[in-house]
Amino acid sequence: MNREPEETAGEPEVEEVVDAEVVSTADPAVEDAVVVEDPVAEEAAAEATVESDLAALVEEARSQRDEYLDLAQRTKADFDNYRRRVAAESQAQIERGRLEVVSGLIEAVDNLERVLDAAGIDQEAALGGSLPEDAPVTQQGVIVAYRDLHAVLRKAGVEAFDSKGESFDPNLHEALQALPAEGVGSGVVLEVMQKGYRAGENVIRHARVVVSQ
Repeated sequence: MNREPEETAGEPEVEEVVDAEVVSTADPAVEDAVVVEDPVAEEAAAEATVESDLAALVEEARSQRDEYLDLAQRTKADFDNYRRRVAAESQAQIERGRLEVVSGLIEAVDNLERVLDAAGIDQEAALGGSLPEDAPVTQQGVIVAYRDLHAVLRKAGVEAFDSKGESFDPNLHEALQALPAEGVGSGVVLEVMQKGYRAGENVIRHARVVVSQ
């Protein structure tokens, strides 16, 4: 007689799991929310950034250009002013030197005129015509020197002016004395004690005169 296998007491029954399915805990909605990149949008954004950067560089370049241009203009203006100032100072120095030379020549002319007056030789006659043959050689030398100095003054544009009979002008005359004079109004030049000289409108030496009261 066959015996059935005895059941082992106390042992739990073993359940056989066949084809167990693994249940995913992932949310299907989350899986569907994946960001999809748009190449066209990215390219447009990159172009916008480049254009913005380029515009900023252009604006900065324009600003620097304006600054450099302003600096160049101010530098040029300063240089032009400096050049004009130097030219004016140079011209003024040349003019001062010329006036100093002319003043020395005028003093020499004054001395020669005193010699001519002492010798009884008219100044106007000494300037024109031939030399007096009967005059001593020394006087003839004085006349020649007198003519030469006058020629130099004329070449420099300097001339003497005679103010006798004219109204007193403080721009031209220096009054040494005022005397009463019959038939002559007040402020008329009666006598010229020392000639005045001028170059154009510039008075080199005022004429020293006696005027009427």
